[in-house]
This record gives sequence, C-alpha cells and structure tokens, in this order.
Amino acid sequence: MPGIDARTDAQEERRQRLRELVTSQGFVRTADLAAEFGVSVMTVHRDLDALQTQGWLRKVRGGASSLPSTQFHGSVSERLTTMAQTKQRLARAAAEELAPGQVVMIDDSTTCLNLVRHVADHTPITVISNALPAITALAREPGVALIALGGTYFPAYDAFLGVHTAHSVESFRADVLFMSTTAVTGGRCYHMSPETVQVKRAMMSAAARRVLLIDHTKFANQGLYALAPLTSFDLVLVDDAAPVGEVRRLRDSGVDVRAVAGA
Repeated sequence: MPGIDARTDAQEERRQRLRELVTSQGFVRTADLAAEFGVSVMTVHRDLDALQTQGWLRKVRGGASSLPSTQFHGSVSERLTTMAQTKQRLARAAAEELAPGQVVMIDDSTTCLNLVRHVADHTPITVISNALPAITALAREPGVALIALGGTYFPAYDAFLGVHTAHSVESFRADVLFMSTTAVTGGRCYHMSPETVQVKRAMMSAAARRVLLIDHTKFANQGLYALAPLTSFDLVLVDDAAPVGEVRRLRDSGVDVRAVAGA
C-alpha cells in the first residue's frame, strides 16, 4: 500500500489537475471527475470542498464551476503583474497619508501590497493586516509593530479571510485603513467572495479614516457581492486614466477623489 506521503502527493496533484480542468472548461461534473481520476465521488466532493474553501472554485449542483470574471480576477501572482506601474503610483500617493505613530490597517489587495514598501519610511508605526505577503515583508522591519490577523487561509488570495478574521478585526481600532476593490459599478465597490466582503466591512468599521486605491480597470470590472458605496471613504485615489465621467459623478456625489498623474 502507498505510504501517507505518497497519498498526500497524489491528492495534491489531483487537486491541482482538478483546478486546471475547472478553469479551462468552466464547469465539470462530479461523476466525470471521479471517472477521470479513478476515485470515488465522495473523494471528489472532499477535493471540491477543499478547493472551494481555498477560493479556487464554487461547488454547484452536480459538479463545480470556475469562478467567473464577476467573482475572481486571477491569482495573486497574476494580479501583481497587472497594472503594476499604476498600482505603484497609487501606493506612492497613498504613502503621503502615512505618519509616524499611526495605527495603520492594510487589506489583502495587490494594490495595497505596494504600500508596504513605504511603511518603513514612517516608523514608528503599527500595522494590522490579513495579507500574508504584507505580514511576511513587515515581520522583521525595525520600528514596525505588526499585528497579523488570523482566520482561515485562502491560498487563492494569499490572505486570511472569513468570519474569524472579521472577528479579529473587531478587537482593534486603526487611524487609517488602506484598501482596494475588485470592481466599481454605479459608485459602489464590489468583490469576488463573501468572505472578502466580510473582512473588508469589519476593517472599514474599525478605521477612523478610510482610503481607497483604485486603478481605472476597476471601473470596467464586474462584481457579485456589494461592499460599500464610495461615499463611505474619506479619500479615493485613482489614476489619471480613470473615466472622466465616472470621476465627475463621484465628485458630484461628494466623494473626495484625487487623480494620480502618470510618470
């Protein structure tokens, strides 16, 4: 009989392949997956449960569906390379809001991960985050008091999300929150998962000042789960390629929008 390590390796390999099938086909049936991998339907259900918990797919009646564009916009590595220079400019502009002595909350967005590299210039400072890359980067940074938010780890987002993370946020009060969003439609932020919305709402409630960073592509994206109107933020930073009409409408509705010029 195969050992525990071999079985674990086979399971990981199967789940990786399962992810690829769902992504490429959009929808796969549980029975077909069982036949494809030579395992029981119950084993497939366990695999799908695990992958859904990690944020890679959604179980639906009879099988699994890849997260559509309204919910999932790529892995962290993919999103880090998308609009990279624009995200860096937005982060530099956001860093102007940092000051020594602050308690700063940073979400798990790839846009705000660019802000992490500026934190050391404003020490002493306290940082609260649920983003594993931010936690790792700041763990040994002198002058940074780091508070890592726990909960369920979602590999698809490289972050801790869900009810336990949201409850952890409620234990703190931050001077300022920096966050981004998946999509902006009708002057409202939308996201790809309810677990993300749950944590971001908790963060917004725990912060005295809220700063939103959004590049112009967010206005073209679609989202499934509503988070909050942009009027809920004290400052919205956008790049200068953002739709002029959208920016005008936001300002007319009372949103403090600052356009960040290109290099």
